[in-house]
Amino acid sequence: MSRTRTERLVNLVICLLSTRRFLTAAQIAATVPGYEHDPEDAKDHEAFQRKFERDKAELRELGVPLETGTASVFDAEPGYRIAHREYALPDIPLEPDEAAAVGIAARLWQHAGLAAAASSGLAKLRAAGIDVDPQATLGLEPMVTVDPAFAPLTAAARDRREVSFDYRVPDRDAPTRRRVQPWGVVCWRGRWYVVGHDLDRAATRCFRLSRVVGTVRATGDAGAYEPPAGVDLISHVARWSGPVERTGRATVLAAPGRAAGLRRWAVESHAGPDGDRLVLPYADADFLAGQIVGYGPDVRVLDPPEVREAVIQRLKEVAARHDELAVAGGGAR
Repeated sequence: MSRTRTERLVNLVICLLSTRRFLTAAQIAATVPGYEHDPEDAKDHEAFQRKFERDKAELRELGVPLETGTASVFDAEPGYRIAHREYALPDIPLEPDEAAAVGIAARLWQHAGLAAAASSGLAKLRAAGIDVDPQATLGLEPMVTVDPAFAPLTAAARDRREVSFDYRVPDRDAPTRRRVQPWGVVCWRGRWYVVGHDLDRAATRCFRLSRVVGTVRATGDAGAYEPPAGVDLISHVARWSGPVERTGRATVLAAPGRAAGLRRWAVESHAGPDGDRLVLPYADADFLAGQIVGYGPDVRVLDPPEVREAVIQRLKEVAARHDELAVAGGGAR
């Protein structure tokens, strides 16, 4: 199985485990990286359907309890979810070296909700009396970090606590203060959003986590409100965000035979003696930078400057994070 397909299957499992409701194929296509396509293009949509059918069959062959059903009798299209009760693992006794391996995995899986899951797993290991060596995982960190607002907003949504935060929008110079009752955090087209009730505007609002400035503060008591029954967070985000218009064009230099994911994304490709020049459509420079950084030295941005600077900033953040870990661990070993 290719690395790209493996990553897509992992993302699909994460998506289906993140909700107890049935998700339609259209919702999955809009949420899971690797399923991007134009539903209005018959050939493109047919290719997605074939890919999705193969992936469903693969998950079932791997023993993943994938269920098909509908959220209500009024739904015309079936949806999919993973049965949590059948997917959960029983208690597993681990030797110290095995626990260390779990520690490494926990440090690597720092993307979105997996960070909390990994931390919970380590806590259970320690509670069982298994020693996890934190020094064994120094230097192994993810290439892409989660928005700082993710953890406090998911915690507030879980505990039903009101929050306040500063939020910036592209057409304003200064951020504005928002007071929100968060209902949940969801991923839509590669970006994370919180959906909830805006107290000052007395209306449902969606906020992109990457635009939250500074600290998210919990201002209310736990259990202070209840979200609407059966609310579909992804639909709220989809209506609010509208279609993604990829009007920008970035040119990158990819090493021969590398960066297969970007090659499928490219609208132009030109072979050269120093690599292949790929032209990538994009709507958000920071989002594109996050995709490019994951390919390491195999991809270099040539143009435009905003994408190149976004990639440089991501790399600086990674370098700073490694420096902090080295200092915390008493220097390189």
